Order: sequence, then C-alpha cells, then structure tokens
Amino acid sequence: MSLFWRVFLLNAAVFTAATALLVLSPATVSTPVLPAEGLILVAGLAAMLVANALLLRIGFLPLRRLTRAMTTIDLLRPGSRPPVSGHGGIADLIKAFNAMLDRLEIERATSNARALSAQEAERRRIARELHDEVGQSLTAVLLEMRRVSDDAPEAVATALHQVQETTRDSLDEIRRIARRLRPGVLEELGLASALKSLAGEVGGGVARCRIDGELPELGEEVELVIYRVAQESITNAVRHAAATRIDLSVRVGQSVVRLRVRDDGVGIGDAPEGAGIRGMRERALLAGAVLAVEPGPEGGTEVRLDVPIQDGGGR
Repeated sequence: MSLFWRVFLLNAAVFTAATALLVLSPATVSTPVLPAEGLILVAGLAAMLVANALLLRIGFLPLRRLTRAMTTIDLLRPGSRPPVSGHGGIADLIKAFNAMLDRLEIERATSNARALSAQEAERRRIARELHDEVGQSLTAVLLEMRRVSDDAPEAVATALHQVQETTRDSLDEIRRIARRLRPGVLEELGLASALKSLAGEVGGGVARCRIDGELPELGEEVELVIYRVAQESITNAVRHAAATRIDLSVRVGQSVVRLRVRDDGVGIGDAPEGAGIRGMRERALLAGAVLAVEPGPEGGTEVRLDVPIQDGGGR
C-alpha cells in the first residue's frame, strides 16, 4: 500500500469514528450553540486531532528512523543500515536507501583503491629519485669535498669539514624521507621487521614494538595498510600529541590480526577527525578492516586496527 493511501485511510478512520460517535451519541447542537455544547465539540475536535496525530506518528516512525540514518551515516564506517520496517512505500524507500548505500560503499572503495594505488606509485617514484639521483649527487659532493679538503689549508679544511657534516646530515635526512615514502624494509624483510624498524626510527626509545604470535601471509596490499596505519599513528603521536611513550603491538588471533598503537599524549578530545585519521579509515576499507580511534585507558590516544584473516591466513 502506498504512503498516500496509508495517510488517507488513517485520516478516514479518525473521521469515520468521529462521525459515528456524533450520530450515535445523544448530543445535539443548538442554534445558537450553547456553552456546554461548544465544550463538547471542542473536546471532540481535540480528541480527534490527538488520535490523528498519534496514528500518523506511528505510521511515520520508520521515516524518522530513515531520516536519522541519512543524517548520521558515514561511508568510512561501512555496514550501518537502517532496519527495514513499515509497509508499502516506506519499506520500499528504506530498501532503496540501503541499496544506494551498498553501491556507494562499493564505488568509494573502488575509487579509494585506485587513488591510494596511484599515491603509493608516486611515493615509490619520488623515493627512488631521492635515493638514486639526489642521494648519489650528495654522495659525489661529499667525496669531492673530502678530496679537496686533503689538499686545502688547515682553515679551509676545517670549514670544509663542517660543510661535509652538514651535507652528510642532509643525506641521512633524504634517505630517511625516502624510507618513509617507500618502506623497503616491508618489501624485503616483511611486516614484523618493518614495524620494529618504524618504532626504532623514533628517537629516545619513545616507541616500543611488541608482536605476539607469528604473522600470517596477509598479502602485500593488506600489509601495506597495516604499516601505513601504524606509521600515521606514530607520526600523529609524535608531532601533534607530544607523546613521551608509544606502545605498538600486534596480536594474532584465530580470525583477526589486531594492530594497536597507544600513546600518552594529549589525546584527541572533541576535535574533529583530520585528514590523517580519515586517510587511515580509507586505507582500512581496502583491507576490509575495522579502525577505531579512541581515548586510551590511561589518557592519550589508542588506535586499533582489526584485519580479518581470510582463507586460513592466506589471501
């Protein structure tokens, strides 16, 4: 039954009941209307309006749920669907909305996969150019300065030595940037070694890494998702949260691999999610994973990424 006929029949039922009550009751209306009769008419009208409002409210309740879902739905948190309830046009409308969400989530996941794939390819290209071109050029400059300093006067040799140290520091920084853009350790030694190396890059022993259990074969794309989420979490903790302790852990369960990054920084509070966290959510969608960013149990922030293990650990 369409929404039009449902509303029409609800109003018709109220009007029919009011008419039947007026016909069957002994009440009459005089001309002019007496005060007692006026009160009865007003009371009857009020009762009819209340009954009509209650019936319409019950009938439109599924639409209110749908409206609430439409205003709160987030494609970066997939799977949430309003329940299909109601009759006729209302149920069809909710089904159509859920089907639209399914298509949007599939299209968003596909477009995100292409965008992130292109982003990773561009990172690899930039990292390769930094390592091969800029790095080699700075290495050649270091060798040339060393050769010149051997034949230069002592004052000039001292100045050249300072320039050498600055150039060497710049070369180390370029290599560090290249490693962050293209995690060679992940490709060569695997996810466990890459996460330990990532924690070791934070100076002062601030970050600690613990891996419980042997990591299954997850596939290159899924391992890259885990690595990038851990990298972004540590970067946020160091740069924005002023954390003095970061605990990175990976636990292997029967059907899920859980990454957890916990820090003792200032926390996220009520601040809206920035591009970094939304980027982590988009990456989590690629692996079919569930990402949670919440306040830590002892302050700070806790990032959890639950990655499902498919086909008994393989992909």
